[in-house]
Amino acid sequence: MVTASDGQPYLACDAVLALLRAIAESCRNLADDPDHDLHTAGAAIDLEADALEARAIAHTTEPT
Repeated sequence: MVTASDGQPYLACDAVLALLRAIAESCRNLADDPDHDLHTAGAAIDLEADALEARAIAHTTEPT
């Protein structure tokens, strides 16, 4: 994660690709599990998004 000249946090392309591939893999894993559904996948993605948002906020508010 880097802070651009506009003060916004950005992820590198390879990090975004890894994130998207992890989401896809999670969905495939849940597809075969009768105890889980897309609501479970959505909840897991929300948790990861919250964690990433917290990191982005911390990254842009820490003194350099």
